[in-house]
Amino acid sequence: LREIVDLTGTKEGCLDGNCGACTVTLDGRIVDSCLVLGAEIDGKSVETVEGMATSEGLHPLQQAFLEEAALQCGICTPGFLVAAKGLLDNEPAPDEHRIRHWLAGNLCRCTGYDKT
Repeated sequence: LREIVDLTGTKEGCLDGNCGACTVTLDGRIVDSCLVLGAEIDGKSVETVEGMATSEGLHPLQQAFLEEAALQCGICTPGFLVAAKGLLDNEPAPDEHRIRHWLAGNLCRCTGYDKT
């Protein structure tokens, strides 16, 4: 994604599926792209953080992250955004428990690798 397609929003973190920095949507399912072989995506839909914004502006989640300063170094931000969008696409009004469950696979380096 980063080198061949030049979609650099998806970050390289752990390379073993533990941090969520590389989270993308694959055929509507949230996955860690570091665990998916290129051959596995043939004919499938892949959405990265770049696909969230439209020509009219940022996705509401992106705008909220910006307005609330919900980022520090930015490595984890794209993964959190894609995962949060996946949740809201499936459950428009999740409670805190569901939000924590959906975001449990995303780590923030700036918090000492605590699950956010």
